[in-house]
Amino acid sequence: MTTPVAPETKPRRGLVAIVGAVAAAALLVVVPKNEGTVLTTYRDMGGVLTYCTGATEDAQWGKTYTPDQCRAQLDKDLELHAEGVMACVRAPLTDGQKVAFVDTAYNIGVSAFCGSSMARKANAGDMAGACAALSLWVNVNGKPVRGLVNRRALAREYCEGRRAV
Repeated sequence: MTTPVAPETKPRRGLVAIVGAVAAAALLVVVPKNEGTVLTTYRDMGGVLTYCTGATEDAQWGKTYTPDQCRAQLDKDLELHAEGVMACVRAPLTDGQKVAFVDTAYNIGVSAFCGSSMARKANAGDMAGACAALSLWVNVNGKPVRGLVNRRALAREYCEGRRAV
């Protein structure tokens, strides 16, 4: 049985309008590669009920989704996370920094990102420190996880301009 993704309650701006075409295109590749896509609900490493490409909103055990539903959910979730990052980081960002910060916020949540040293350092103009702080977010339940270590290393490459977007 498939379950439709909830209809929108307000018009969306679109990812390109939020972060620009280059960062949007990169995020549509980076986030699915990092998250993976599962067409049923499952518990992630932290025990959070999850579905599709790392979605957690309104997750219900036992539901199944189509690839089209998962893509629509990804688009919605990327927009929400990008809006959150752009609202709390007021400093100008490169496309690579947008990719790094939105991917990280997608993984840890907008509230955690906006309350982090990454956002504080970026807003203080310490972009090198903000990029370095990405590496602090590699633990689940207090223990480092190789997948998160690798994900944050990639994010740092984007953030520091060592990987082209």
